[in-house]
Amino acid sequence: MRPRSSRTTRTARIWGAAAVLAVLTAAVPVATAQAAPHRPGPLPLERLFDNRAVSDDARPGEADFDGSGGSLSAQDLSAAGWTPGRSLAVDGARLTWPRTRTGQADNVRADGQSVRLRGRGDALAFLVAGTGGDASGTGTVRYRDGSRGTYRLTAPDWRSGPLATKAVALPHVNTPGGQLAEKTRLYVVTVPVTRGREIASVTLPKDPGAPDLHVFSLSVRQATKGWTGTWSASTAGYTAVGPWTDRTVRLVVHTSTGGPRVRIRLDNTFASAPVRIGSATVAVQESGAGARGEPRRLSFGGRGHTEVPAGTQAFSDPLDFDVPADTNLLVSFHLPGTVLTAPVHSQAIQTSYVSGPGDHAADGSPQAYTSTISTWPLLTGVDVSGGPGSVVLLGDSITDGVKSTQNANHRWPNVLATRLLQQDEVPRFGVLNQGISANRVIADRYPGDGVSTDTGGVSALHRLDRDVFAQTSARTVVVFEGVNDVRWGASADQVTAGMREIAERAHARGLRVLAATIAPCQGESLCTAAADAERVKINDYLRGGDDFDAVLDFDAVLRDPANPSRMLAAYDSGDHLHPGDAGLAAIAESVDLEALEP
Repeated sequence: MRPRSSRTTRTARIWGAAAVLAVLTAAVPVATAQAAPHRPGPLPLERLFDNRAVSDDARPGEADFDGSGGSLSAQDLSAAGWTPGRSLAVDGARLTWPRTRTGQADNVRADGQSVRLRGRGDALAFLVAGTGGDASGTGTVRYRDGSRGTYRLTAPDWRSGPLATKAVALPHVNTPGGQLAEKTRLYVVTVPVTRGREIASVTLPKDPGAPDLHVFSLSVRQATKGWTGTWSASTAGYTAVGPWTDRTVRLVVHTSTGGPRVRIRLDNTFASAPVRIGSATVAVQESGAGARGEPRRLSFGGRGHTEVPAGTQAFSDPLDFDVPADTNLLVSFHLPGTVLTAPVHSQAIQTSYVSGPGDHAADGSPQAYTSTISTWPLLTGVDVSGGPGSVVLLGDSITDGVKSTQNANHRWPNVLATRLLQQDEVPRFGVLNQGISANRVIADRYPGDGVSTDTGGVSALHRLDRDVFAQTSARTVVVFEGVNDVRWGASADQVTAGMREIAERAHARGLRVLAATIAPCQGESLCTAAADAERVKINDYLRGGDDFDAVLDFDAVLRDPANPSRMLAAYDSGDHLHPGDAGLAAIAESVDLEALEP
C-alpha cells in the first residue's frame, strides 16, 4: 500500500460532478514516445490490479479498499446484479465487473500505468471510484497512427461522491470491525476521444497521492453507426409502481423518423436491484392497447429474455421491422417477478397499459390489458436503422409537453419532427425529447438514489452524459432550461455558468450546441419580478454571447408585445408558465432547421 498523505481541503465549486469529470484536449500528432524504462509495455487492465476492494460479509477484513480497512460488500454487489465477470452496459458503454474472487486484487490505483486497449469509438469509459476524496488526474490516449491526446479523469469518492451521477449505490461498508450501514458508490465516467482513430493504449493518470483513483474496468465506447434515435425519454425519478407480479406493460410511444429495423433500450437507472424482463415485443398501434398486426418478438443477446442489473441498461438485438415515421408504436415487456419500484419518466402525456396476470407481450388483442398508466417505466429509447442521426432536446416541462393535449403528440419536439419530415433542405434527423418536468440546470430535484415521489430528475448538468452524450447518434443538442432555476431562487450568474459548462462539455464531444431563450411566465406564483429580472439577464447572455453555436429566441416567440414579462394569451395554457398546443407549435415552427445541422 502506498503511503497516504492527509486529505487536502478543496474549495473550488464543481458544477457538474460527473460533469466536469471528463474533459479532453485536442489530439495532436506526435512522435511515438518510448516507454519509461521502469515500466513494461501496455498490459491488460486486470494484469495491473494492485488493490482489493471487495470482501465477503463473513470475512470483512479480507479487503482494504481505502487504506483504512474499508471495502465493498460482495453480497451487496450480488444483490445489485454486479456479479464477477458480469458485462455491464452504462451510458452506451460496455464494461466488465472484475472476475476475481473476494479478497483478491480487483482494481488498480492509477499511477501512470499503460493499459492495452484497442478499438475505435467516441469515448473511453472508466468504471471508477476515489478513496480519501474525489481523485483527479490527467492521462494519455495513444492512437495506432502515432498521435496521442490527453484526458482529464475525476473519480468521485466511494463514500461521499454525488448520488446523482453514480452508476450504482450499495447499502454497506465492510470494515474489520463489522459492517456499517452507509452507502458506497461506483461511477462510470466517459471521456471523449478522437473519432475514427484506432486506439492503441491508454496511460492512466499519475498517482495523485491522497486521494487515490481506482479503476475497475475500462473500455472504448463504440460510436453508434447505422442507427438513429427515433424516440426517447429521460429517467425522471425512481418511484413505487404497481405492484406488478407476472404482468405485461404495454407502452405507447411516438416515432419521429422511420427505418427498416428497430431496437429498444431499457434502463434500470437509479435502481438498487436487477429487473427481469421475461419477453418483449414491438408493434404499430391500431388503437388503445390493440396492435396493427401481430407484435414482433425482440431478443437480447439472442435470448427472448434478459435481466438488467441495477444502474445499467440493455439494448435489444436488431429486428427487421418496418418502423413508420410519425406513428405510435406499442412496446410491450413481461415482468415475471414482482416489481414494486422502477425508474420512470413521469409526464408521458400518453396513456399506456398494464395487463392482468401472464405474458401478453405477443398479444395483438387489447383484451388482456385491463389497467392504464400515465408514465413510461424502464423504456428510454427506440432506435431505427439508417438515417442521419439525432437532435437531442434537453429541457424541462415545456419540452416534456406538460399542458399539451393528452395522447395527441402535440409536444413541440413532435411538431419539430414533423417539420423535418416534410422538407428536403436539411437531413431528416430523429428528434429525441429529453425534457423532464420541473427539471433545473444546476440543482437536483430527485436526489439520484432511493424511492421518491419527486420526479423532477437530477440536474441538467448531472444528466448530461446519460441524456445527451449517450443518446443514439446524437449530432446536435438544444438546451431549453432555466425557468425552474430562477423560479426557485437561483441567480442568473449561477444559471449562465451552468449553461456555459453544458456548451463546453458538449463541444468537447463534437456536438453542435444550440440554446433557447427562457419564456416569460408572469402571473404564475413563483414567477416573481425578481425571478423575471434574472430570466431577462440569462436571455441577454444567450443573445449576446458566443458560447453556443446558435440561439433560438423562444422568449420573443411567446411573449406578449404589450407586456414582455407575460406569455401571449393565445399561447398560454392557462397557468401562465406552460404554453398550450398553439404556443408549443409556435416555438417549433420558429426553429431555423438549418441551425440544427452540424
